[in-house]
Amino acid sequence: EDFPFQETSDQLRVVSEIEVDLQSGKIMDRLVIGDVGFGKTEVAMRAAFRTVLEGGQVMVLAPTTVLCYQHYETFKNRMLKYGVRVEPVNRFVSTTKIREIKEGWASGGVDIVVGTHKILNKKFKPKSLDLLIVDEEQRFGVGHKERIKELKSSAAILTMSATPIPRTLHMSMLGLREISLLATPPANRLSVKNFLINFDEQLIRNAVEHELRRGGQVFIVHNRVEDIAEIANFVSMACGHIDVQVGHGQQSEKELERVIKDFIDQKFSILVCTTIIESGIDMPNVNTIIVNNAHHFGLSQLYQLRGRVGRSGNQAYAYFITPPVDRLTEDSRKRIEVLMAHQDL
Repeated sequence: EDFPFQETSDQLRVVSEIEVDLQSGKIMDRLVIGDVGFGKTEVAMRAAFRTVLEGGQVMVLAPTTVLCYQHYETFKNRMLKYGVRVEPVNRFVSTTKIREIKEGWASGGVDIVVGTHKILNKKFKPKSLDLLIVDEEQRFGVGHKERIKELKSSAAILTMSATPIPRTLHMSMLGLREISLLATPPANRLSVKNFLINFDEQLIRNAVEHELRRGGQVFIVHNRVEDIAEIANFVSMACGHIDVQVGHGQQSEKELERVIKDFIDQKFSILVCTTIIESGIDMPNVNTIIVNNAHHFGLSQLYQLRGRVGRSGNQAYAYFITPPVDRLTEDSRKRIEVLMAHQDL
């Protein structure tokens, strides 16, 4: 009842499929595939809460620090009033705090740990791990996947993906893991309007100003740290010296955390960043995204980036900047064409 939205029929079905798995006595291995913003996290939270009520511990594994931070906030805020203790483990958390969390995890005082690959370390021993939730499994390396496989032997596993890669899908088809599909968009969701453009100062300014006029925020993705500050400066000047801030993985932890938190808290309107925002991050007030040099990205990256906007009831816009189409490689052109052809929810 605390869920602030109306569940889709798919969400309710998947929640009950997981309940059946958890009660069956066999170890669950289920893959939940759903488009960006279709409610995978809610399904996972209900499974986690149920597991904690039964006396078990839950590990939530996220591929990036930013996503880990966001999952932690979501889980913590939802479960706090029920006395569930949720703790984060990532590079934003101090060594002293991690030591304390490790002790609580071993003694059973910590119910849910939300972390990056750091929590896969064998020294990070739980008292009784009953459920492992893995977000975007394909983003983890071979070593991490081996460790996930070890944990699978004793704990139930719930894997979530918005971009099912063929191998993951193939395993599901072979019956090695159960598969659940979230195919229904949330109520009032609109598809994102996509534009393929060449670099054009006036067009970029118009796109940004349109978003700011309606009180929204803008992501500008530029995946080169070397000249990201120049891009931020260009946008700020083009839009009348507006406050533009930069976020990328080479910043100090404190600095990146401050930038992301301030952007979530709407203290500034334009974030120029690398692909650190690619996975799962949920900022409903951001409804315009501009991707520079879109031809350098893979298809699943472009798909995920586009999924960062359009998560509220507002019409969202995605602008993909590339050189003229006749100057693109065949692969780049095909990726862009696929993205532009599939714009429906």
